[in-house]
Amino acid sequence: VPVSDLGLNLFLFPCMFCFAAEDDVDLEALVNDMASLSSYESIYATCGTQHSDFAPLLHRTDGSGLHGNRVAPLPRAPSNRVTAPHSPTQKLRRSQPMHIQAVRRLQEEELQVRPASLPAIPNPFPELCSPSGSPVLSPGSLPQPSESHIIKVFSEDGVGKVVEVPADMMARDVCQFLVYKNHCLDDNCWSLVEHHSLLGLERCLEDHELVVPVQACMSPESKFLFRKNYAKYEFFRNPLNFFPEQMVAWCQETNGSIPQSQLLQNFLNSSSCPEIQGFIYMKETGRKSWKKLYMFLRRSGLYYTTKGMSKEPRHLQLLSDLEESNVFTVTTGRKMHNAPTDYQFCIKPSKGRTEQKELKMLCAEDEQSRTCWMTAFRLLKFGILLYQNYKSPHQRKTAISNFTTPVRSVSENSLVAMDFSGRTGRVIDNPVEAQSAAMEEGHTWRKRGQRMNVLGSPSPLHPSPLSSVIHRTQLWFHGRIMREESHRMIMQQGQVDGLFLLRDSQSNPKAFVLTLCHHQKIKHFQILPFEEEGQVFFSLDDGSTKFTDLIHLVEFYQLNRGILPCKLKHPCTMVAL
Repeated sequence: VPVSDLGLNLFLFPCMFCFAAEDDVDLEALVNDMASLSSYESIYATCGTQHSDFAPLLHRTDGSGLHGNRVAPLPRAPSNRVTAPHSPTQKLRRSQPMHIQAVRRLQEEELQVRPASLPAIPNPFPELCSPSGSPVLSPGSLPQPSESHIIKVFSEDGVGKVVEVPADMMARDVCQFLVYKNHCLDDNCWSLVEHHSLLGLERCLEDHELVVPVQACMSPESKFLFRKNYAKYEFFRNPLNFFPEQMVAWCQETNGSIPQSQLLQNFLNSSSCPEIQGFIYMKETGRKSWKKLYMFLRRSGLYYTTKGMSKEPRHLQLLSDLEESNVFTVTTGRKMHNAPTDYQFCIKPSKGRTEQKELKMLCAEDEQSRTCWMTAFRLLKFGILLYQNYKSPHQRKTAISNFTTPVRSVSENSLVAMDFSGRTGRVIDNPVEAQSAAMEEGHTWRKRGQRMNVLGSPSPLHPSPLSSVIHRTQLWFHGRIMREESHRMIMQQGQVDGLFLLRDSQSNPKAFVLTLCHHQKIKHFQILPFEEEGQVFFSLDDGSTKFTDLIHLVEFYQLNRGILPCKLKHPCTMVAL
């Protein structure tokens, strides 16, 4: 056995001898050969200083065998062989079984040395072993879902509120929390907006998106806004208003239009191949000029053709991938980017902080085209998740399940019938009883008004300081704001049919203006005062329909369209946090 191998792989096995009856064996020579095994101990002792990290390979017992039994000497057979005589000083040693455990010790030492000498390999199945039993994973390296993070949310008036949220909290949960804290009406229209002031971009987070990872990719100047967005799921209710037939086509059929009944099904079904096509202005990289290109939006990404309106693969160039990008609205206006129209939008990478040169600046020809491109981008990227968010708006995580949103809200001008006839007031739950109580209260106010009119006091039917300013307490009234500001507010909250607000008129100090959105177009209607028999009324149709105050006017047109293109449905509100 080579001496150099003694420190690593030395395996000594007890010799087994088979003797035939006719063989002549010299037992004395055999004993001498076995006695030479003792020399290996001295050799190993010399090598042991060089291999001190390993356990002794030869383990001699004090005369006992592997199981404590001594091996009996073999009987001596007659032999004719001539052997060399032994010196009288040499001590004969009989062979003994040896207990060799070097292999097991080497394996144990390898397990102890390997973690320190080799790089750590991540455990792909941390749930199958405890952190203490894993040589690589430690409790500190495992993700802590209960770890809290701090986010700051701002309202439209610039006031911010600090909110502590867990790492797995979604945008829907943050909105539910703010709705509850600010006593707002929970109508599934509140949104958390990712706003980048330096880039002039913003987008509404989807309800299922995690807030903490989004904040990690935002710059210090960026912030979250809390506002209404009535168009978040409006395309599920009125898909034809969002997807013009000339912009939607099959990928398998050239210029084949999609049936109206299957419009949304094709977007939600992952096996189908819907496609949005049309002309878009794209800003050239590093330049202020824009180029008009024919583009195609598919599940695989946004493409533009290099030859006319060709769909051939050799003419298509990938502009952006849907999975790694998000679509934003540009809020800085057309002058900053020298855009050809006012209907700008942008595609921004979703991972990491993005610089201006990495943005894909696009511009549509009209508002309907821009809404179609941006809505189709969301549907093709998230698919059935958007429909689940639309169908289950009140699903909450266990982290915020300890509170319930009030059904009625004072801030939304909701009233409840009360009975104060006894010592303590009670809420009237029966609608029939509530209606009779309202009629009885109305008769009481009429009698009181007639009595006060006889005595010379102002009655409720005549103008009073309260009726002229009571509308200022309503959330849909925004005072003396400019025409452009009303446009901006309507656009930010969705541009859906019936979205409205009231404001003071700039041209007539005694008049008001109703700003209404219909078919993604913003229209303005002037509310003029009329005086009749010493009483002031307000009217939208030159006095044909008159109202004593603006609250009555709004309530009427919420039930009747009248001269308006549509009913008043969604008040444009601003909530202070």
